[in-house]
Amino acid sequence: MDGGNCSLTEFFLLGITSNPEIKVTLFATFLVIYLIDLLANLGMIVLIRMNCQLHTPMYTFLSHLSFCDLCYSTAVGPKMLIDLLGKNKPIPKIGCALQFFIFCLFADSECLLLAVMAFDRYKAISNPLLYTVNMSSPVCSLLMAGVYLVGTADALIHTTLSFRLCFCGSNEINHFFCDIPPLLSLSCSDTQVNELVIFTVFGFIELSTISGVLISYCYIILSVLKIRSAGGRFKAFSTCASHLTAVAVFQGTMLFMYFRPSSSYSLDEDKMTSLFYTLVIPMLNPIIYSLRNKDVKEVLEKVKNKILF
Repeated sequence: MDGGNCSLTEFFLLGITSNPEIKVTLFATFLVIYLIDLLANLGMIVLIRMNCQLHTPMYTFLSHLSFCDLCYSTAVGPKMLIDLLGKNKPIPKIGCALQFFIFCLFADSECLLLAVMAFDRYKAISNPLLYTVNMSSPVCSLLMAGVYLVGTADALIHTTLSFRLCFCGSNEINHFFCDIPPLLSLSCSDTQVNELVIFTVFGFIELSTISGVLISYCYIILSVLKIRSAGGRFKAFSTCASHLTAVAVFQGTMLFMYFRPSSSYSLDEDKMTSLFYTLVIPMLNPIIYSLRNKDVKEVLEKVKNKILF
């Protein structure tokens, strides 16, 4: 270890690009995306909380999905926009740690929540008459407590291990937010433990959530095949369409980001992928659920009519 700069107290985020000619265009583009994130996810949460028609387990989980999207996009978006608008400003080490902790907490929670939502769909389709009993309010609360507890534990582990390291030489992070890989590249400490924990813990969460989704949908398919009418089968599958779309987009991006061969890594490509899952996916989720969900569209229509008349 080089003992030269172990008392580092701040970092500089180099951002998406150093090209001043496209910074204004990128700022305008991602400002619009972030504002849609805020309005769409806040709107979804308020819509679900204020309408009794949507007070069911599925929409309770959906409101938590919007909350997770809102939190981790807000942890990253404003700082990135500030750095695009003007000269990159330093971020204190504690601020960097807090940004990463919030991002990790809610991104991990979203992974787990998607698996819980798949289980919820299985319960709704396999035994609709006992759905409200099997997925009662205490059960939903217990599932959500487990989701946030695991997300918090994982975020604490990664944040503690990463920010206990000694950082030597440059304090410039070649990224637009405080993520683990660019942080580890700045450290002059041995990072093997960090890399092993990242691979083990993140791999376990991904494997668990994807396995949970696949197992739930295997049971869903078996349940749907028992339905005699084609209309009933279509209705059962249609309730899963939005969730499957959200899972495919989110998990597909995560797998591409963290489970591709190291020989194919590209810093610019990593930044673009990170932009997609930190800002674009939180914008897409409420759109996916509002456009493909009959109940949400009905409530939106009622709200629109009340406002107009």
